[in-house]
Amino acid sequence: MLKKLKIIFVAGARPNFMKIAPLLAEFKKNAHSKAKFEIKLVHTGQHYDEKMSRVFFDELKIPKPDFNLGVGSGSQAEQTGKIIIKFDAVLEKLKPDLVVVVGDVNSTIACSLSAAKRGIKIAHIEAGLRSFDWKMPEEINRVLTDRISDFLFCTEQSAVKNLKAEGISTGKIFFVGNVMIDTLLAQKKRAEKSKILQALGLTGKKYALATLHRPSNVDNPKMLKKIIKILEKIADLQDGQAQKIPVIFPIHPRTQKNLKKWHIAHGKITLIEPVGYLDFLALMSNATAVLTDSGGIQEETTILGVPCLTLRENTERPVTVNEGTNKIVGSSEEKVVKCISAILKDKKEVKRKHKPKFWDGCAAQRIMKIILKKL
Repeated sequence: MLKKLKIIFVAGARPNFMKIAPLLAEFKKNAHSKAKFEIKLVHTGQHYDEKMSRVFFDELKIPKPDFNLGVGSGSQAEQTGKIIIKFDAVLEKLKPDLVVVVGDVNSTIACSLSAAKRGIKIAHIEAGLRSFDWKMPEEINRVLTDRISDFLFCTEQSAVKNLKAEGISTGKIFFVGNVMIDTLLAQKKRAEKSKILQALGLTGKKYALATLHRPSNVDNPKMLKKIIKILEKIADLQDGQAQKIPVIFPIHPRTQKNLKKWHIAHGKITLIEPVGYLDFLALMSNATAVLTDSGGIQEETTILGVPCLTLRENTERPVTVNEGTNKIVGSSEEKVVKCISAILKDKKEVKRKHKPKFWDGCAAQRIMKIILKKL
């Protein structure tokens, strides 16, 4: 009889939920087959309110967490420290064979450190992605998590190359594809039934969608003001029918707080509350273009074939630029306006060249098979 493997899956922030959903589904689907798993889900509470957390659990049919650490907000150090302490207590109680972490948020590195100190094996989903920008907290989280992980599951070939260049054993590295795309492909038809466009009075391919959340963009008053000005400039542009293009901005709570704090005008932009996964997927799918500083959205727009302008100076996901619909524009008003104008005039400014390898909806299945074989 095979040993029952006890595995903890960790989720903490909104991007984690889309990545953890297909993994949980795949492992639970096989829990009663020849391979026996005991699965536990830990929600660190890094994103803790209904709009940033609960709605995703409901829509993606993620089961209620076995443990909710409830760490809430705080500084980078405060949040990471709280998670380490609280997660260590969970490890003491459960004594798992494996801890699975995803992405690059504080929950990722904190739970990995707790597991590593106890000699528990770690699997990192989305390993090897590098922006090479050490000003990004996420880059620190990514690199440190990879150094202490036993299974490094990569979404693209650049990640494999990065890990090998850092001297990590090839026996730990697995190119499996993208679990976020597993979720997108599984939920695309459900998203098509969303009524969000009607609720906002929008017509498909007649609006731009914007998101901002990175500290470098939203915690700096000069930068935030500059980006808002760019978005307002876009809202004044006209399409081929001489109609203005609304800019829809589902606003992150921290960004909203900073707009008020620094009295930044934003009258030409349509601000809306954060929306659930299905509504956001519908908004993204039907947009003329998406402007973002999110890594995951660069990937999702690549699969959807929607032009994406990344409001950063770099990306840890180069496949979205080399093969996908992503263009790095930084905070240059000239670049952004030029790109959007070309897209509105259908000059094919941003088009997908190829669908990235293994972005096919089967990444979670590949990961499960590798973990079963190796453990």
